[in-house]
Amino acid sequence: MDSSIFTSIQSFNFLMFVLFTLLYSYRFVYMFIAFRMKGRKRSVEHGNKLNKYAVIIAARNEELVIGELIRSIKEQKYPEEYVDIFVVADNCTDQTVQVAKEGGAIVRERFNKTRIGKGYALDYIYKIIEKEYSFKNYDGYFVFDADNVLEENYIMEMNKTFNQGYRVITSYRNSKNFGQNWISAGYSLWFLHESEYLNLPRMTLNSSCAISGTGFLVSTDLIRDNGGWIHHLLTEDIEFSIDHIMKGEKIGYCKKAIFYDEQPVTLKQSWNQRLRWAKGFYQVFLRYGNNLTRQIFQGKGNRFSCYDMMMTIMPALLISCISMVVNTCFYLTAIILEKSEIATVTNQALFESFIGYYGLLCLIGLITTLTEWKNIHCSGPKKVSYVFTFPIFMFTYIPIAVVALFKKVSWKPISHTEVKALEDIR
Repeated sequence: MDSSIFTSIQSFNFLMFVLFTLLYSYRFVYMFIAFRMKGRKRSVEHGNKLNKYAVIIAARNEELVIGELIRSIKEQKYPEEYVDIFVVADNCTDQTVQVAKEGGAIVRERFNKTRIGKGYALDYIYKIIEKEYSFKNYDGYFVFDADNVLEENYIMEMNKTFNQGYRVITSYRNSKNFGQNWISAGYSLWFLHESEYLNLPRMTLNSSCAISGTGFLVSTDLIRDNGGWIHHLLTEDIEFSIDHIMKGEKIGYCKKAIFYDEQPVTLKQSWNQRLRWAKGFYQVFLRYGNNLTRQIFQGKGNRFSCYDMMMTIMPALLISCISMVVNTCFYLTAIILEKSEIATVTNQALFESFIGYYGLLCLIGLITTLTEWKNIHCSGPKKVSYVFTFPIFMFTYIPIAVVALFKKVSWKPISHTEVKALEDIR
């Protein structure tokens, strides 16, 4: 019996390792490509047409931070007459409307206690723009969260990529408060990794990228074809990405378009936000999983992009969690049966699994930190120390992923208080 339990432990852990490696091995290829791209200049021909844009900001009680975003848009090195700023004050009870108007934005208020979420706010303001400002003939819509701040060349660089023919473009996501604590640093490192080690290789391989909540541009034609913003799951960004990738759309990435956003700093805030993300990923998986799988095997030209998106929404952390749960069950069984040697083996397997995942995540954090060193705005010692806390931040996704399976989750606003201008961030 001891021998059979021991063999079962070994076989299960080996199977989980092989499964995880096979599913996500392409991500290591991504990292290799991204690493080789560092320092190289992409010689891409593009037109110099100046397109007209509407900037959309969905705000919920953002009186503290929205002013700096509007100011950074107004200070863009792009003709001001080609950019209009629209703010949808969504169920606001503070001075967001007044601050946005004083900054020079066109503001509309929305009050709806049943249709709650960013997707509904985007659809609301889009339809107002189409009805009242159609004469402006906007070529595209920028979407930002109220806590964002843009580098002065942001719109110009996005415009260059837009002129290459992409109808959806995401950008380089940096953070206003990287060095505040290990939680904000964990978020920040992941978003930097996502920008340069996921979206950059996708762009290099002529595959499709994915938008990430904020800091993206969408063609007016695409939104008009959809009849507005039609994606309303808890993670409307990944839902939007997958829906359009399955339709053959190729999402671009502009690494020279840099913006900053504020990351949560408390475990409670972070838990609530990532619980919504985890639940949203499950929603997207349930709604699009079958069609996405069909596209992987039967699609034309976008099979790999569909596979990539499947691996993005597939609950990888649950794979790790299942592994830990099964090993823990082996461990408890051994204790109940008073089989100390089996408990020792299981305990060792759990420890080795933890060390392996910790080391892998440390490597990802280290490579990202080293290559993006100049873009990370905090002290050198903090940059180094947060490499070692990055795996801990990622491990906290495991209980979040489990709770999200069973808990009803609704959209809740995240409080933003980090008031920084561009020069303060630098």
